[in-house]
Amino acid sequence: MPLNTEADIAAFVNPVFEAAMKVARDNNFLPNLVTNFSGRGDWVRKSQIYGTATMTSLAETDDLASQAFTPTALATLTPSEAGGQIFLTDRRIDTDPFQAQRDAAEELGMAMATKMEADLISDFASFTGGTIGAAGTVITWGYVFAMLTALRRQNAPRPYAMVMHPNQYHVLAKAVTPATAVQTNSPAFQDEVMRNFYVGSAAGVDFYTTTNVPIDGSDDAVTAMFSRNALAIDIRRAPRLEPERDASRRGIELNMTSVYAHGVWRAAFGVKGTFDAAAPSS
Repeated sequence: MPLNTEADIAAFVNPVFEAAMKVARDNNFLPNLVTNFSGRGDWVRKSQIYGTATMTSLAETDDLASQAFTPTALATLTPSEAGGQIFLTDRRIDTDPFQAQRDAAEELGMAMATKMEADLISDFASFTGGTIGAAGTVITWGYVFAMLTALRRQNAPRPYAMVMHPNQYHVLAKAVTPATAVQTNSPAFQDEVMRNFYVGSAAGVDFYTTTNVPIDGSDDAVTAMFSRNALAIDIRRAPRLEPERDASRRGIELNMTSVYAHGVWRAAFGVKGTFDAAAPSS
């Protein structure tokens, strides 16, 4: 006896698509933590530093001797251009059940922001305020305080920020929870970690985690603690999206470009840390 089930008409039923899921990207925040400049053109931006004056003890009749007060070059920011393109054919746009052109434009913008952040993260390796940890070293609060102390030795002005991979923060958070055998002497901080896991600041340092921090082949990652003047980004031309019709290919090019410079601005105001960043299993 025929049962007349859904399988009989399956070939005629169109699939129902929900909104497309975009590529997962972490939030970008690093440009807000560093010195920002803006301008136009390809000229380089330089910083300089003066020598320090020295006070000496004077006898009653001693004459003061003039001291040199001459600037020396400290850092240089050299602009370069970055860009990316997505091409969509007319038939793709007309047929696509999603807002392909809008989604592609959004993805290009997110990709540009991620590149700027990754470029600034790559500058961590050029900090000269100190080097804490090494390949294979498990991060601890002791190392965090060592980085903080190194910044104070450099007379780096506050506020301080520390940027690390989420895998590294996991180790710090776990160390102050009941998941460890050793309990801390700061119940309020421990309670905050238990409530929220991620705690935004401790000991006067603001903590930030991002998956844009790269992990090398040995599961190590370079983190950093720094003052705002340690790094700089110089936007010469803000990210710009330009659609361009390509008649011969019968489609639309979405072109995203920007011109900017990045680099260390006061290298001694940043401390580099190298710690293990393997994915936690407990």
